[in-house]
Amino acid sequence: MTRDLTPTAFFDLGDCQFADLFDGLEFVWQAIAQIDSYLKNKIGGAGHRIEATVMDGAFIAEGDVVIGPGTVIEPGAYIAGPAFIGAHCQIRQGAYIRGNALIGDGCVVGHSSEIKNAVLLSGAGAPHFNYVGDSILGCDVNLGAGTKLSNLTVLSAKDPKTGKRPTIHLTIDGQLYDTDLAKFGAIIGDSAQTGCNTVLNPGVLLGPRTLVYANTSLPKGYYPSDSIIKLRQTIEISVSRVVG
Repeated sequence: MTRDLTPTAFFDLGDCQFADLFDGLEFVWQAIAQIDSYLKNKIGGAGHRIEATVMDGAFIAEGDVVIGPGTVIEPGAYIAGPAFIGAHCQIRQGAYIRGNALIGDGCVVGHSSEIKNAVLLSGAGAPHFNYVGDSILGCDVNLGAGTKLSNLTVLSAKDPKTGKRPTIHLTIDGQLYDTDLAKFGAIIGDSAQTGCNTVLNPGVLLGPRTLVYANTSLPKGYYPSDSIIKLRQTIEISVSRVVG
């Protein structure tokens, strides 16, 4: 059996704001390489088109930045273009949006969370101390506090001749896939959740509605929908008593 790795296996695109980002793709991760061009087509030349409430102390840098109505940008947030942020979002104090960000309606980017070359579909949240780079979060995904989507492998030095990093390869059901991405964080399907301090290593594909328990370090690869992924730990309590 060949695993379905198309975008519709991870996301309900029926009412998706950015459904055309995924048009014609064989593999869901191919959308990551298209974020830059998609944003150029969508908001290129827009400059600052801000319908949001931008509180004193927030900073919106140069570049094309479009922000929808009902969104609140709190003090200390930093947004660099190109970035599209939908309606009724919360961009909280200390959030850092580094560019090539495509953020749907009703999303949350919270304190000390960083978004870079990434897509958050409607209702997705990176609310506390999260890193989301070269990744896609489906609708209503929630990242627990401290969840990091690692996007670059440890063995990723640039080739001295070509200046390029090696691409990330995935083995799924015995079949090898070259993603053609040197930087690839995670694909997280609709309504999936991670517990606090979870690390998703480069190249994780997490199916819809899957739960990852706290403190798990998840290796690259495919994890099916409706799963619960648990970290098993052995805890030892030593008691030293001084009597006398």
